[in-house]
Amino acid sequence: MKDKSNQPKQTKGDKRRDFLKKSALAFGAFHIIPSHVLFSKPEIRDKAGEIVQMASKVPSDRVNLACIGIGNRGEQVINDFDRTGLSNVVALCDVDMGAPHTAKIMDKHAKAKRYKDFRDLFDKNGVEFDAAVICTPDFSHFPITMHAMASGKPVYVEKPMARTFQEVELMMKAAKKYDVITQMGNQGHSEANAFQFKAWVDAGIIKDVKHIDCHMNSRRRWHGWDTSKTTYPAAEPIPETLDWDLWLTTAEHHNYNKDFANGQWRCWYEFGMGALGDWGAHIMDSFHRYLDLGLPEEINAVKLDGHNPLFYPQATTLDFKFPKRKKMPALTVTWYDGLENLPPLPEGYGSSELSADIPAAGTGQIEQRTLNPGKIIYGKDLTFKGGSHGSTLSIIPEEAANDMKNSLPEVPKSSSNHFANFLLAVKGEEKTRSPFEVSGPLSQVFSLGVLAQQMNANLKFDRKKKVITNNKVANELLNGTPPRKGWEEYYKL
Repeated sequence: MKDKSNQPKQTKGDKRRDFLKKSALAFGAFHIIPSHVLFSKPEIRDKAGEIVQMASKVPSDRVNLACIGIGNRGEQVINDFDRTGLSNVVALCDVDMGAPHTAKIMDKHAKAKRYKDFRDLFDKNGVEFDAAVICTPDFSHFPITMHAMASGKPVYVEKPMARTFQEVELMMKAAKKYDVITQMGNQGHSEANAFQFKAWVDAGIIKDVKHIDCHMNSRRRWHGWDTSKTTYPAAEPIPETLDWDLWLTTAEHHNYNKDFANGQWRCWYEFGMGALGDWGAHIMDSFHRYLDLGLPEEINAVKLDGHNPLFYPQATTLDFKFPKRKKMPALTVTWYDGLENLPPLPEGYGSSELSADIPAAGTGQIEQRTLNPGKIIYGKDLTFKGGSHGSTLSIIPEEAANDMKNSLPEVPKSSSNHFANFLLAVKGEEKTRSPFEVSGPLSQVFSLGVLAQQMNANLKFDRKKKVITNNKVANELLNGTPPRKGWEEYYKL
């Protein structure tokens, strides 16, 4: 028998690293099928061999969820999952458990087990759950999602997938390696918007698109900030309920300040993705997918009012240039944000409606504006206007719409909203509509746009090699800043 007395004691970090390595080996090589699957709903195919019903993968009609990030937007997402009637919340995890913004959901799901550290949720295995739901700040999506996938858990993560280009790249690779179900939370991709766009592309209604304007001109949290600032805000007392060091996860150490927490993180390049990362997925998702855009070859900072190296501009105009794709022409997507930074409107544009399915923002309901969040799509023969989230396109001007009325294809109806779609995919009854192989390149477009904002520079991008070719510093920032000590393991796949 070996003498273990002189062997170094294994730390918690060592155990977690071992856990990830073992998970990688286990899930990369084979799947252990629980016995309940043998008695669950089988796969059914028609005479042509097409799957009519996929085999179920969970033992009951409800999917047991572990929810990580439970306040503010997290609370909204948990309630949306509750409304499907397809899930149970069996675990709640947040670095600020018991704070005013987390107390309500804790009371609602009082029987759920509680954790502050997401690593304990996965490592201790003290609760059985089928899937993880992640609604933390943008910058912390990455380590939590990587841990969930290494544990073999299906994962639903809010948009954007991650903060840096390379983090998204690693998440896409991990999803393949561990063969897990994934969904990014751009809920409009399960609504009429996506189904209509695909149907109109397939029917040749939307074709030869060369330019798209995207606009999001509502007030943002950083509007009105002093753009001459050169330092982060001063230290403030850390709330008693908050584990600030854990909140930071992979990010460099910063002293706590209220302007970093509870939605304010979106203002800072180090923590959030600004207006583009917040709204891009709700405006660009369908055309990015069904026009097969992939990654841009140029990102130009056309206008950056109040540029600051720490937080986002007061107004931004970015050009994303995409090359020819098969029979589709080269296309430029122009992004506008800022209160008065509006795109030119085509003749016959008409009124701008605010999509009814937009969730309330952390600062209250989204404000009505003359031009509400949306897009204008310029095709060869037709021009289209659209909103955000699940709102559908219309043809403009009205005369052109009337001419097309009888030739428009029938649009399939969605069988499930985005939350139900994820749960049904976990059960084996549907496929997710925004898995990482679809939402990853879209999130990388946002990462490249944010780099152009941060650097106040025009960037040239090699789509095949996935490198920035004209700016060495920007190319290094594709990886982001190095993670804090102790968090490096998540970057090793």
